Amino acid sequence: MGGIIIIIVVLIIVFVVMGVRIIQPWQKGVVERLGKYNRTENPGLRFILPIFEVMKKVDVRETVVDVPPQEVITKDNVVVTVDAVIYYEVTDPVKVLYNVKDFYTAVTKLAQTNLRNIIGDMQLDESLTSREKINASLRTILDEATDKWGVKITRVELQKIDPPQDVMEAMHRQMKAERERRAAILEAEGIKQSAILKAEGEKQSAILKAEGEAEAIRQVADAEKFKKIALAEGEAAAIKTVFLAIHEGKPTKDLITIKYLETLKDIANGNASKLFVPYEASAILGSLEMMKGIFEKNKEKESKE
Repeated sequence: MGGIIIIIVVLIIVFVVMGVRIIQPWQKGVVERLGKYNRTENPGLRFILPIFEVMKKVDVRETVVDVPPQEVITKDNVVVTVDAVIYYEVTDPVKVLYNVKDFYTAVTKLAQTNLRNIIGDMQLDESLTSREKINASLRTILDEATDKWGVKITRVELQKIDPPQDVMEAMHRQMKAERERRAAILEAEGIKQSAILKAEGEKQSAILKAEGEAEAIRQVADAEKFKKIALAEGEAAAIKTVFLAIHEGKPTKDLITIKYLETLKDIANGNASKLFVPYEASAILGSLEMMKGIFEKNKEKESKE
C-alpha cells in the first residue's frame, strides 16, 4: 500500500514539474490544448496541463531582418546592387504563429520584390539621392502586407546602392568636371569683383582729388577776394580820415604831407594830370612847387621817349 502511495506522489510531482513554464519579460506564451488555440500567457511563472496542453513562446522584441544583397535594374537600364535591413516587432503572437509559416523568409522575399519594383521605377541618379523616399515607400508596403501576420514594421534602411564599377568611374569623372567648372566660375567671379572694386577705388580717388583741387582753388579765390576787400576798406578808411580832417579845418602837416606823397606815385607814373590843392594847405605850397617840378620833368621824359 505504501509503495502505491509513493508512486502516486512521484507521478504528481512529475506532472506538476512537466506543467511548469517560465515566460521571460520579452516573451508571450501561446497555449494550445489538444491542438487548438486556448489562451495567451503573459511573462512570469505559468502552469499548463502536461500531455493535454502545449505552450509556444513568441519573442515580441524588435528584431532585425537582414535582406540579402540583390541586383536591381533601374529605369534607365543600369544594374545596381541593393542591400537593406528591416526592423519589426510582433504585436499579435497568435497571428504570427498561425497566419504565416516562416515569417523571416516571408518578409525577406517580400522586401526583395518590392525593392525591385520601387527602384525599377527610378532613374539611377534619383535612386542614389532618394534613400529616404525608398525607405518610406518600402516600409509602408511591408507594414500593410505584414499587418495580417501580427507584425509591425518599425523601420526600413537601405545599407547600400552600388552601381557597376564603370558607371561609378564615369560618375567620379563627371563630379570632378563639375567641381572644376564651379572652381573656374568662382575664380572668374573673384577676378571680376576685384576689377570692379579697383575701378570703383580709382573713381573715388579721382573724385576726391578733383574735389580737393576745386576746394583749394575756391579757398585761394576767397583769400584774394578778402585781401582786395581789406585793401579797399583800408584805402577807403584812409581817404575818409583825410577828408574829415580837411573839412573839419584841423589837418595836420604830417597827414597832408603823407597823402600828397602817396599821390606823388601816381603823378610819377603819369596816371594823374591834375592836382587840387585845398585853400587851407597854403602852408605847404613850397612842397607843391617841388612836386610841380617833378611832374614837369616826368612829362619831358615821356615826350622824349
